[in-house]
Amino acid sequence: MNDIVITALFALIWWGLFIYSFSKDRSRYRNCYLLFFAILSLVPFVVSISGDHVIQVLLVAFLATMTALLIVPFSLIHNGIVMIKKEGRCAAHLLSLGLGIAVLIGELLTAINVIYYSATFGIEAAEAYAHSVPFLVSSIIIVTVVYGSMAFVIFMIYSVFLMIIPRKKDFDYVIIHGAGLLQGDRISKLLQDRLDKAIDVYRSDPTPTKLIPSGGKGSDETISEAEAMKRYLLEKGIPESDIILEDQSMTTMENLKFSRNLINSFEGRKYTALVTSNYHVYRALRYCRKVGLRCKGIGSRVAMYFWPSALIREFIAVHTEKKHALQFIGGWLICMWILISYYKAV
Repeated sequence: MNDIVITALFALIWWGLFIYSFSKDRSRYRNCYLLFFAILSLVPFVVSISGDHVIQVLLVAFLATMTALLIVPFSLIHNGIVMIKKEGRCAAHLLSLGLGIAVLIGELLTAINVIYYSATFGIEAAEAYAHSVPFLVSSIIIVTVVYGSMAFVIFMIYSVFLMIIPRKKDFDYVIIHGAGLLQGDRISKLLQDRLDKAIDVYRSDPTPTKLIPSGGKGSDETISEAEAMKRYLLEKGIPESDIILEDQSMTTMENLKFSRNLINSFEGRKYTALVTSNYHVYRALRYCRKVGLRCKGIGSRVAMYFWPSALIREFIAVHTEKKHALQFIGGWLICMWILISYYKAV
């Protein structure tokens, strides 16, 4: 019973930290790791309440983990091939394929190291292999792949959490994040999904809501993205009086900054939602914080084949920011220090 109480308290502490941080600001990067450790904190609690079935529980968890490890790289590679077939070849569309190949290489090297090490007869031979250059090089690759993959998984778990978390239905303004137009004036499928999600939010809201289509006119567009979105909204029966255009922005940051200025020009409540593609919600919320716009992020669906590459792109974008780039490199260097210290010690 004491073990159950201790592990329950341990889990409650982690979940309490996450809920507090999440309620203060959903855009903080620390939320990704707090949620991950909160989920991990449930493991000892589940083990403690398993009683005589603890071996079976651990065996199921182990088999599930191993199955996932085997499936993930092939799923990513398959997704990358589908992405290329449907969207064409470009660097952004190769991300899923590239990550799948990297994870597969890491898993193969891990298996080779384990098999070779276990097949080495005698303590002296095993120690000699552990001090060899091939062992060190392969270990560096393995640790790098594991480190990067885990960082991405932690980011992905939080991104999915943002997608499924229940939201309130009481907004005064709904910003619709723009996307490029087809042939200069046509709504793309990606943008249509955002608009349809915004319409759902608008119609399910119990209070009067204003929709803010946000996006300027690109060099290859004949009308602004905001104007194209407005035409679509009008076709779907949204009254023109409930549409406020923001048609000057050229970047995501300007989308949010100019929309914020529009909202602040009106009196009354300013409960705001931002509708964008589900993979983009987290990064959009980070931009909202930077421009001082308090809002809730709502994700529209995207094609399943498109989601992995898009989320990888979001992960890279977040980690190219100076602060998070330094943290990511610092964590990798710590892993390398631990690995090399072990290499010298064995």
